[in-house]
Amino acid sequence: MQGDGGDRRGVRGEDRAKSGPAELPGADEAGFDARGTARTLLRTTRAGALASLDPAGGHPLATLVSLATDIDGAPLMLLSQLSAHRTNLECDPRASLLLAAQGKGDPLAHPRLSLIGRVSRIDDANQAKRARSRFLARHPKAKLYADFTDFGWFRMDVERGHLNGGFARAAALTRADLILDLSGAEALIAAHDGAVAHMNEDHADALTLYATRLADPGQAAGGVWRTTGLDPEGIDLACGDRCTRLPFPVPVTTPDTLRTILADLARKAREA
Repeated sequence: MQGDGGDRRGVRGEDRAKSGPAELPGADEAGFDARGTARTLLRTTRAGALASLDPAGGHPLATLVSLATDIDGAPLMLLSQLSAHRTNLECDPRASLLLAAQGKGDPLAHPRLSLIGRVSRIDDANQAKRARSRFLARHPKAKLYADFTDFGWFRMDVERGHLNGGFARAAALTRADLILDLSGAEALIAAHDGAVAHMNEDHADALTLYATRLADPGQAAGGVWRTTGLDPEGIDLACGDRCTRLPFPVPVTTPDTLRTILADLARKAREA
């Protein structure tokens, strides 16, 4: 029976309890690109199951939330004071977040990522502005209510994760496997909003080529593709409800390097 990818043959519940938790391979020993798969799920998943802790009884409450990511890959959420999960998080920030790839056939045959960490409100004005920009780029309809006084921007401080890449593919992930170290990328961060606006306003044709010829060659070309964000490892692309990501061939930390890489990728896409 296909389930969480573990080997359950002949293992009774009491035997499993005696032996302790299963040892999972790390990202480097998993036998597949665990780190790359996890980071792609983080960057391209539009909604996930958030489990927060009910302060009354301590039981987990699982709810569906819309998601975006910060430049370093940390999940971003827009939460209302009227929601039970926000009430829970303000009492206890510990939470888990499940992200799952969508596809045909058995849902358990597709990758899914469980994140463990703490979710807290973003109080810094500049960080909240960036969260707003990146979230609304991914979820433009949220502009209708994003500025209501009962809504606030939240970010998950990821501590670790567990990736199931499909049957017999699993890996334990550290924070470093999932979240980018932005040291040295200050110039790129400062230029982020301007670069995103420039690409969307002046290079829509290149963005469509990135999405349909490089990121996902099987992707239908119809619709207008936009970038919802940039980071040192790649560019995020969206067209309506469709999301994909194009990794950069080398890490990018400055606007000059970004321009060179994007031009090279556009040339490559036109030749594809």
